[in-house]
Formats: sequence, C-alpha cells, structure tokens
Amino acid sequence: MKAAEAVIQCLKEENVNTVFGYPGAAVVPIYEALRKSDVKHILVRQEQAAGHAASGYARSTGKVGVCIVTSGPGASNLITAVAAAYMDSIPLVIITGQVKSTLIGRDVFQELDITGATESFTKYNFLVKDAKSIPKTMKEAFYIADTGRKGPVLVDIPMDIMEEDIDFEYPESVNIRGYKPTVKGHFGQIKKIIDRIKISQRPLICAGGGVILANAQKELEQFVRKSHIPVVHTLMGKGCINENNDYYVGLIGTHGFAYANKVVQNADVLILIGARASDRTICGVKNFAKDADVIHIDIDPAEIGKILNTYIPVVGDCGNVLSDLNKEIVPPQTEKWMKEIKNWKKDLHIERKPTDKVNPKYVLQTVSDILGEDVILTADVGQNQLWCARNFKITGNRKILTSGGLGTMGYSLPAAIGAKIACPDKRVIAFAGDGGFQMSLFELGTVAENNINIIIVLFNNSGLGMVREIQDNKYPGEFGVNFKTNPDFVKLAEAYGLMAKRVENDSEFNGVFKEALNSNRAFLIECIVDPHEKTF
Repeated sequence: MKAAEAVIQCLKEENVNTVFGYPGAAVVPIYEALRKSDVKHILVRQEQAAGHAASGYARSTGKVGVCIVTSGPGASNLITAVAAAYMDSIPLVIITGQVKSTLIGRDVFQELDITGATESFTKYNFLVKDAKSIPKTMKEAFYIADTGRKGPVLVDIPMDIMEEDIDFEYPESVNIRGYKPTVKGHFGQIKKIIDRIKISQRPLICAGGGVILANAQKELEQFVRKSHIPVVHTLMGKGCINENNDYYVGLIGTHGFAYANKVVQNADVLILIGARASDRTICGVKNFAKDADVIHIDIDPAEIGKILNTYIPVVGDCGNVLSDLNKEIVPPQTEKWMKEIKNWKKDLHIERKPTDKVNPKYVLQTVSDILGEDVILTADVGQNQLWCARNFKITGNRKILTSGGLGTMGYSLPAAIGAKIACPDKRVIAFAGDGGFQMSLFELGTVAENNINIIIVLFNNSGLGMVREIQDNKYPGEFGVNFKTNPDFVKLAEAYGLMAKRVENDSEFNGVFKEALNSNRAFLIECIVDPHEKTF
C-alpha cells in the first residue's frame, strides 16, 4: 500500500474514528486515503481550531485526539493549539504534511521547519525520512502521547514519502530506549506520607489536572473519604472531585476563593496531587503554604521540587499512588480543622452584586442549577474562564474544559465542537467573551455544516474585560481594550443558520436558556454585560 494509506491504517489500528483537519497540497495523498476509509473527517475553518477541537475530543473521551494539516502556514497556524495542549498535558497526535524530502531546506513554496518550530512544546516530534518507518513511527507517537505525562506528538511527513509503496505491518508493542515512565509510587515514600499524615493537625489536599488526566477521580474521592482531609484544587483540577463532598473547599490561586487560599496558608501538611504549582496557583512562592510540609505526587519528576521545596516527593501515576495510600491510610483528627474552614468560608464569602445588565455569575449559577449531571462545559480565557471556574458546580459526570496553562483565547468554541462530536449524547455548553469568540467565530460554519447541537453563551462586554479590569486596578485609565465596533452577533449566528437571541438582563436569560435547551439546533445566547463587571 501507499505510505499515505498506511498513515490512515495506523489510525484505524489505534481505534481512531474521528480526525479534525484542514487540507492543503502537502497532505492530498493522506486525504485521498482518508476519503477511502471509514474514519470521520471534520473540516474546520482554520487550522488552530483543528488542534483545539482535537483537544476537546481528547479531554472528553480520555483518548488521543488527532488532527491533520498541511505544510507551511497550515502547520504554523496550528502552533498555538499545540502549545496549549502541551501546557495542559493533553494527548494529541498531529500529522503535518511537508514539502518533498529533496526540497527541504531550500525555502520552497509553503516550506516550514515545523519540527524545529515546535520542539520546545511537543512531547516529541518526528520528521519521517523513510516511508517504511511510518507504522513504527505512528505506533510510537500514540504511545508517547498517551503515557507518562501526556502531551502532543507531531509527525511531519514529506509529500514524496507519502506516495511510496510499503509493506504494511503494524507493531504490536513499543520499546523506546530511555523512555520508561514511572507509574508506581515508591513504597518507602508512600509509607512516609502515611506516617506524616497520621500526626498532622491541619492537613490539606491540593488536586490538579493530573488527577483528571489519570482518570483518578474515584481514587481521590476514596482517599478523601478515608482520610477526612479537606480538598482544594487548581483551575485545571476543577472536576477532580464532586463539589457536594463534605470535605470540598474550593478553587485556590490568584482568582480563587479567599477562604480557600486562607486554608492553604494555615495548613501544616499540603498534599499536592497532579498539580504543578504554577504561578497562578501559588500567588508567589514566599508565602504559599509557608508553614506546611509539602508532599508532591506527580507522574512527571521534573515538576517535583521545581517551584516548591518538597518534604516527601513521590513519582508515579496519581491513580496508582492514591490506591496504595488508600490501603494504608490512618485518618488524623480533622474535626476542629474542618470547623475552622467552615467559619472562614462563611466569613469570607462574597455576595453577588445586583446589576441592571446580565450578571455572568448569575448566569453560571443558573446554568449550574438547571443542567443535569452529564454535561460538558467549555470556557474561553479571560473573565469568562474565571466566572465559570468560580460559579459552575461540578457534580456527577460534569466536566469543564479550558486552556489553563497557555491561556489561549478562541479555545472554547472549537473545544466544544470536539467535545460534542466525541460525546453526542451529552449536553455541551461553550462560554466565551466577545474578544475570545471573535478569534474563532468562523467555526460557526463547522457547527452548522455538521449539525453540532451545542449552546454558545457569549458574554458581550464590548472589549477585553480581563485586561480592562487589570488596567482599572493598576493604572488611571484604560487603553487598547474597548471594542467600538462589534458585529451583531445574533445576526452573525443566524447568517450561519444557527438559532440566536440577545438578552439584556438576568430575568431574560432564564427563558432564553430553557428555549435553547429545548431546541434541537445549535443556539447562541448573547448576554449584554456591564463593561466594568468584575471577576469576583
């Protein structure tokens, strides 16, 4: 078979049934093989959206997401999505076309060194030089993407190599020299954790996105139940534990809850699980958990001790380590500690302020109350991301997808597309601001073309709300953040054949949202928000 056909056959061997892409001359042979296959192809409107949609697909299913783009500008348009997946440890396999191997380095039409360009933010990448190596390369790409600390792997294939004939044989196993991720925690370190927790008076768990990536929510719930230790989480850790749990505290960090941050400051033992202690989380190294012995559990040894001094490090898969801890844990006395936390939560709670326009906090609380427990929410970046994180309650099988590490605007809509295609029976809601939405609004075409039944909630505050808020707090005036000419978003959505309505206040939202829920078509709700509405 042709090497291009081998690429598609490799996808089938990995049980891939959907890819996201945007073709060009350098991937025409692969697209011809794709046409002849039963692998579903979703044509996006810009390459970056292919990466974000593949990310939404991966995060919704736990599988590796796949996207295909052409060489040169096709590949470079994808770069931001690759970097976003890398920062959030999302498993992707990205297939890019390349100019003929004989022309590489000659600056020919649509040539770009994409492997060199993405080296620092892919888990690994390949430039295929031998057609016969494609099955082995693809097998390794999927293995690397989905093991250890997960992440994107890029496979760059020159056009002439795609056209070569090869004998196809897909490897049954992978053995990569020097790549042996540690998945089991060291027994001695686990025993140290048990002993330290036993004598703790104010222990605290801080869970991150690694818990979700390891599919270790059940193990974490069990650990909390057995240990009686309260839980805070990072932005990417939202969804790691049911928020109805008696020991749930809340979101920490620069945009977290004041009471949750206070709990961190007063802990004597902090158990970081699948969290990399980013700057947004710790709000400065100097005072973060300053009186606590830090226990850090992570599959990536490079993250342990990188930011915080670690008392007990454990390298391993979160699920495996938590399972081992659950077998041996002796719960400390935390009743007094929990009473303190409840008092702080009551004292530092911020009441929602009324507004004559749409209050995003009210919208999120309403959506949270109305929806069932099998829903996926995607959030863009900026104020809307933090409104979602602070006000949407995670219970049951709910998930929230957002760009936490890179903070990529334009993420929400294509991620929602990927999530809905991955989980057609689940309700998917995309939240975005007018700034982020305009970075990917052309994907409304993808929504319409594929009859993707999602609800888009657009917070229109006529500008870049997060930057505006920072400027208002630090400087005497605003600059470069106000949109004087926004489009009519309702008419724009209708032009794509979608249902759309505008709401001016909270009471209008309820009725329109229920209408959207009862619709069997994609629906955009534009919410008019006060430009100076704050995050908190």
